[in-house]
Amino acid sequence: MLAQLGPKLVELLQLAAAQGIGLTVDAEEVDRLELSLQLVGLALKDRAAASGGFGVAVQAYQKRAPAVLAWLIQQARVHQRRLCVRLVKGAYWDTEIKRAQERGLDGFPVFTRKHNTDVSWMACARQLAAAPDVIYPQFATHNAHGVAFIGSIMAQAPAHAWEYQRLHGMGEELYAQVLGAAEEPGPACRVYAPVAAHEDLLPYLVRRLLENGANASFVNRIVDARLPVEQVVADPVALAEGNAPAAHPDIALPQELFGAARRNSRGVNFADGNELLTLQRQLEAAAPEVARISIPQASLPQAVEAAVAVAAAAWVAWDRRPVDERAALLERAAELFEQRRADLVAHCVLEAGRTVPDSVAEVREAIDFLRYYAVQARLLFAPQTCPGPTGELNVLKVRGRGVFACISPWNFPVSIFTGQVAAALVTGNAVIAKPAEQTPKCAALAVQLLHEAGVPADALQMLAGDGSVGAAVTHDPRIAGVVFTGSTATARAIARSLAERNVALPLLIAETGGINAMLVDSSALPEQVVLDVVASAFNSAGQRCSALRVLLLQDEIAPRVQELLAGQMDEIVLGDPALLGTDVGPVIDDEAQGSLEDYIAEVVKIAAWSHRVRVPQGLEGRFVAPVAVEVGSLADVSREVFGPVLHIVRFRADELMNMVDAVNAKGFGLTLGVHSRIDSVARDIAARARVGNVYVNRNIIGAVVGVQPFGGCGLSGTGPKAGGPHYLARFVTEQVVTTNTAALGGDTSLLRLS
Repeated sequence: MLAQLGPKLVELLQLAAAQGIGLTVDAEEVDRLELSLQLVGLALKDRAAASGGFGVAVQAYQKRAPAVLAWLIQQARVHQRRLCVRLVKGAYWDTEIKRAQERGLDGFPVFTRKHNTDVSWMACARQLAAAPDVIYPQFATHNAHGVAFIGSIMAQAPAHAWEYQRLHGMGEELYAQVLGAAEEPGPACRVYAPVAAHEDLLPYLVRRLLENGANASFVNRIVDARLPVEQVVADPVALAEGNAPAAHPDIALPQELFGAARRNSRGVNFADGNELLTLQRQLEAAAPEVARISIPQASLPQAVEAAVAVAAAAWVAWDRRPVDERAALLERAAELFEQRRADLVAHCVLEAGRTVPDSVAEVREAIDFLRYYAVQARLLFAPQTCPGPTGELNVLKVRGRGVFACISPWNFPVSIFTGQVAAALVTGNAVIAKPAEQTPKCAALAVQLLHEAGVPADALQMLAGDGSVGAAVTHDPRIAGVVFTGSTATARAIARSLAERNVALPLLIAETGGINAMLVDSSALPEQVVLDVVASAFNSAGQRCSALRVLLLQDEIAPRVQELLAGQMDEIVLGDPALLGTDVGPVIDDEAQGSLEDYIAEVVKIAAWSHRVRVPQGLEGRFVAPVAVEVGSLADVSREVFGPVLHIVRFRADELMNMVDAVNAKGFGLTLGVHSRIDSVARDIAARARVGNVYVNRNIIGAVVGVQPFGGCGLSGTGPKAGGPHYLARFVTEQVVTTNTAALGGDTSLLRLS
């Protein structure tokens, strides 16, 4: 990235310097801050580029702001440059809060109280004021207190040595008072005005309106006649000193996102170089051990017969253990999963070919399953007293069903495997776990950690092997239920096998695939659409049951989206999933690669438009380059293609709801994406769609346990949703115990009445 952006930035700076135009690098997003600073460092080395008005915008709401300023000052002195620094409060505070919570970081990269940001801004202003030899300060504020503070600390500085800044249309009255009242010419106030086309400018303007309309905004408060002047211009330092704790109590820390019920799984801060280096070393250390592991295939029929017999014998004792004990074992396992995170990630990368970020997310999901199902089990197993007549007690209880077969897929070899097993175990069932043939090592480590947590070995057994092992397990009459994730065809085969058994009717919980679509109308923002489409269609090499298969584009927006999509696809990097620079790794096996390449060769022949990712020279292995193809209609997509293949279908504006009906007619019902800036359109589509998960103005992958319970209907599964509040109920049977209390000598509750 530096090799691409560095020369371009230097060229722009040279052009700007030649024309006497200032150019400022906005280091706005926390994730890209270090990259932005590296670019600034490169530019400062170029004497022609660094002359004139080269500057950097620094956001005071970032906790790293003082360190960033110290680095900029140091670099300016090393390269003997005078650097413009635009000091702002910050533009995307809520986004940074959300990202930190989603990623399970240890804390927030930004301050959570407005007055703490104000204090940081003041402290940063002092840093800039103290380096007049190398810094030209540009203080951006619409706050009267901030303006007065700058006026006081810069009172002795020459007027030409610094400036105020404000946005066009904001703060005019404030600066008219401040600058117009001076007896002698004072500092300048630069007016910042965005210039763009309507479709690009609108989101920016909406963002500014939201910020300035916020309750804590000075621009909002200054026009509120109900607020005393003392509150409007209150000293932020005094406000900060008067608050304990410093963090805002109404904003949940990432680890406390789900309250007291359960802890959020810890993530990896991929923007932190030190954390990445530590993870990389851990993965390198774990790799040799993963390579040495060998998982023997279960022998038929002896292994299946023995395992089911042991599980059936163990079930009664396991079911009788209090639910609190079983739940505590899952929570202990979650702690072990976090301690062994690097090992689990290494298994996902090396055995399943998943990229490092995908593998980290998968391990987090497994941990979330363990903790969530522990909480849900305690709720489900609490005895419920049912209403009834006087002199009678009716209590509803649940218990495990027996022995469950848990059959999991290779595309989520840790998270789905763990989720299935955890749900069956915590509800009092013994488990025979059959992982995918391609990923037994991932499953074996998960089972090992569950055993270390205290789950009895006879209550949880793993049988590795191909489909014949799973078929033998599901055909055993002692199996009380099957939970399965995989293809619709395999689910049908399991259902037939279960139906053929001349025993009590067994339970089947199946989550299968889908022809998942995303509907995009002409109001959508093309840039956001493309980012979400690429993530949804090509993440994990398209090997997700939730992956985007069909992009439905309204005619008016289709050319622009396809143009941007092609450009974004050109930035996708295929390669070794163990390398952090890789976006898309290999597909699971040679058979999948061959099948996908055959399909792509055929579909491209009928495509009105197509674009494919370039394969790096010399790259060998099971790689399938992502491809997007425009086909004539939804009828041209007859089945789920489990890989990085995106079909595009255009539609007219008056066909929008017809497209929803066409998606429904496919019979699958897993995920649907909607991109529209018209709320009523998004609501109408969601109401009409027969799918399990609808995602509006975001990507359609990465469902979070307990946040977006996942699962479909129709050909996409039986339900209930994994990671949802109704899932565990399918793993239990119910019993009501009715006691005639009047037969014991009378109803004491009545006799106690006065």
